[in-house]
Amino acid sequence: MADPNLAYLALLLLLPLSILFFLYLIVRPRPVRIPIKNRHVFITGGSSGIGLALAQQAASEGARVSILARSLDKLEDAKQAIRLATGVDVAVFAADVRDYDAVTKAVEEAGPIDVLIVNQGVFVPQELERQGLDEVKFMVDVNLIGAFNMIKAALPAMKLNRSDRGPASIALMSSQAGQVGIYGYTAYSASKFGLRGLAEALQQEVIADDIHVSLIFPPDTDTPGLVEENKRRPQLTAIIAASSGAMKADEVAMKALSGIKSSSFIVPCNFDGLLLSIATAGLSPQRSFLMAFVEVVATGIIRFVALCYQWNWCRSIEKWTLKNRT
Repeated sequence: MADPNLAYLALLLLLPLSILFFLYLIVRPRPVRIPIKNRHVFITGGSSGIGLALAQQAASEGARVSILARSLDKLEDAKQAIRLATGVDVAVFAADVRDYDAVTKAVEEAGPIDVLIVNQGVFVPQELERQGLDEVKFMVDVNLIGAFNMIKAALPAMKLNRSDRGPASIALMSSQAGQVGIYGYTAYSASKFGLRGLAEALQQEVIADDIHVSLIFPPDTDTPGLVEENKRRPQLTAIIAASSGAMKADEVAMKALSGIKSSSFIVPCNFDGLLLSIATAGLSPQRSFLMAFVEVVATGIIRFVALCYQWNWCRSIEKWTLKNRT
């Protein structure tokens, strides 16, 4: 007579293996390697912070790099910094991503792009009730509409002769505030959440052209922008955002470029980001069947952890409100 314990153990082993095999069959799009060496990498917001770190990293890996930002002076400083660090010259283009005509002209001058990294971003932290609509519009226009402008300008030439040029990538720099809303981030989160809808729909539109979309979710990053942000950040925002640690721009750039090269759709940059990525996976593409398996089996547990975070945030808000209204 068969041992029921052995039969039960065999079933326990068979179930995850069956799920893994099924996921291996259905996970789409399939993973693709995106080469960087000898490819044209075009980076917006490339004069400082994460964009500058990405440009330096890509140049060091043998890419032909172009960077775009508003200030020509800052672009020239960045070009010099990259030359000193890597011995490579990068092309610079001064344009405002809110200006479609200016962006289109820059893209045409730069030439066909293989890897487009839409990295520009602005953030002015403030409660919506206190924030002017001009600041709200500024963030939405730069962070979201600017991404549409860049992609629309670059896409026709990116598609051209793609089969001869190899796979291409469009990477969007979102934020962990594009995965979860945080006190004081109302407008910023809205602009970054919008990038996710853009990325998910865009991936379906360009996958037949061998163009692969990545959505990068860095936490607070030690950049000049963060210094300015902290000057205005509401106290409650600092309390809640402290639950996820800050990273260096170089660290984010390495994580981002690695995710782009592996054609990952969702690219977290730290452990908290990984948990957020699992918790918010939803209907997003997933190229790795192993990661898909983790999402399937861990979603319930991660949802429990997320509710604990929400409880902690709500408790912080209640305490702060009670203290400051009495």
